[in-house]
Amino acid sequence: MLLAIDIGNTNVVWGVFENQTLKAHWRLTTDTSKTADEYGLLFQNLLRAAGIGPDRVTGLILSSVVPPLTPIFERVAETCFHHRLLVVSPDLDTGLRLCYTNPHELGSDRLVNAAAAYARYKTALIIVDFGTATTFCAVSQTGEYLGGAIAPGLGISAEALFSRTAQLPRVDLVRPKAVIGRDTVSSIQAGLIIGHAGLVDEVVGRMRAEMGQTAMVIATGGLASLVAPESRTIQEVRPFLTLEGLELLYRRTLGHD
Repeated sequence: MLLAIDIGNTNVVWGVFENQTLKAHWRLTTDTSKTADEYGLLFQNLLRAAGIGPDRVTGLILSSVVPPLTPIFERVAETCFHHRLLVVSPDLDTGLRLCYTNPHELGSDRLVNAAAAYARYKTALIIVDFGTATTFCAVSQTGEYLGGAIAPGLGISAEALFSRTAQLPRVDLVRPKAVIGRDTVSSIQAGLIIGHAGLVDEVVGRMRAEMGQTAMVIATGGLASLVAPESRTIQEVRPFLTLEGLELLYRRTLGHD
């Protein structure tokens, strides 16, 4: 079984694959204060709780945008699972031609998402990832990673609003019933969620114009299912796109694809 790990600024999302099928998955809070022993014990216990013996893990792959955690997870792989961790970088075979000025500046999660989406759809794409930041990746019909855009995520925007205003309450991020809120809570929800959907649609529209083609729009990330229904441009939500991309890159690296 393959253990695929995606370390984001807010969450560590990880899962186990068997024959290209995601068998189980978890979402943890990213915590740079945890040691390799603590993460290793947590992973092993969660696997056992799902009926999966840790000794069934035969490979591990990691995408991380939190550099201090990469060596910690390398130790987890070696000490708890007795395998070397494959760390995603632009040097791997992604199936894409990277047109980024400096590919090593490209977040590994964005690279993994683009590789997974292009391998599945084989068409021009815009991938929107709703994480701590909302990121956009543009991929051409012929598999060129063209670049993208990065905006503050929905959670960051909400936190900034709550922390910088004296009277506005902290609210749950749920879909508003209307854009004209009848109270403060619904007004905030409308502004945040519908406003973020408008941001997405505007960026997507301009990207399509620059690409000169009607690219398919795929959404992923923890808040994708919340924003997508309010968007006019998002066509499909794939919540586990990053994990799917990690599994794909592991197979490519081993020469199995």
